Order: sequence, then C-alpha cells, then structure tokens
Amino acid sequence: MHILIIEDEAKTAAYLHKGLTEQGFVVDLAYDGQNGLFMAQQGNYDLIILDIMLPKLDGWRVIQQFRLSDRKVPVIFLSARDTIEDRVKGLEQGADDYLVKPFAFSELLARIRSLLRRGHVQQAETLNIVDLEIDYLKHKVARAGKTIDLTPKEFALLSLLARRKGEVLSRTLIAEQVWDMNFDSDTNIIDVAIRRLRQKIDHQHAVKLIHTVRGVGYFLDERDE
Repeated sequence: MHILIIEDEAKTAAYLHKGLTEQGFVVDLAYDGQNGLFMAQQGNYDLIILDIMLPKLDGWRVIQQFRLSDRKVPVIFLSARDTIEDRVKGLEQGADDYLVKPFAFSELLARIRSLLRRGHVQQAETLNIVDLEIDYLKHKVARAGKTIDLTPKEFALLSLLARRKGEVLSRTLIAEQVWDMNFDSDTNIIDVAIRRLRQKIDHQHAVKLIHTVRGVGYFLDERDE
C-alpha cells in the first residue's frame, strides 16, 4: 500500500514515515500543502494523511481542491486543532477520519487499516510469494512454514521488495523508504542489509527470491536473475 503524508513538522513526518514503513507501507512525504496537493493529484496513493496548518496551502484548501478531482482516496486529517468545529469541518470537507495530535501510533494504524478495509482497495493482511508468507498484522514472516526472525528494518526492507515484486529498486529508493535518508555512496548499509536478509530468506532454499541487478539495485521475485 502506498501512503502520502502531508506534514510540515519534520519530527512528526519522520516518526510517521518510520512507523508506517516498518509496518510494510510505501510512504512518500510532502512538507507543504502546495507540493502535497500536486503529489496527491499526480500519484497513485491508497491513503493520504493530511495536516491542517501547512505552509503555502493549508489542509482545508488541499482537501477541497483534491476532492474536486473526484478522487476517492481515503484522507485522514491529523492535526493539533482539536475543537468539535474543526473535526466537523474536516469531515464535511471530505475527510474520511480526523485524529487529534498528540496521538497514539497504534490508534492511527488501526484507523488506516479500517479505512483500507472499507475502501475499494484493501490492504492484504498477508502476502505470499512462492513459499514465502508475510503477515502484516502479526508482523511475522515464514518460508516453507518455518518462522523467520527479522528486525524491524529487515521486515520493512522485505515488505518494500515484496510489495513491489518484480520491480528493480535502486539503493537510493531503498535508503529513502526504509532508512529515511539520502543514499551516501560511501556507505554499504544497503548491501549489508540485503546480504543479511538473503541469508535469512534464501539460505537453504533452492528457489532464490532476492536478486541483484548489478549497478542498478535489487528486486524480489521467483524468477532467475
């Protein structure tokens, strides 16, 4: 599932990005309303998390203009504005939910999953590729029926590769999505993480799932490299 977060508070944006990525979502960030609206209109997102007090274009304007395009993507307002009037206004303007800051991440996650189940596009609770099974609700991975113990980062990396099965993902994209950082060519953090994940996922199995395209990146699929 692909989520867009429109949030100008850097710490909150980073916290949401980290938490949702570790839950297996692919996450994009926009730090102002103008850029966020453009990304929402041009992208193919399954859900949008939207702040109200944004630079360039506030959340009210963003959702108004976004809904004019007749897009049915679920939108959750996430704002420090906690009056009943604000909540009612948010829902009347087309939001599907409204959560007040400060918030519990577990509650936000539950609301996201509820909206995705309710909508036209549902988030699969499990994903199977050959004999690999990823359970997103229980945060568990198994291959050939045997449970595999992964760190949160390894789970996020595997989820990213699995969600985009067959697509070659660059080191830059992986670094941005899983580690929330710009890729530094002097570090081998991606290669080390892939190596460890391969050891856990592919070791002792005849069919290899994690593949390398030299000089380009990595992909997950049952086919040969």
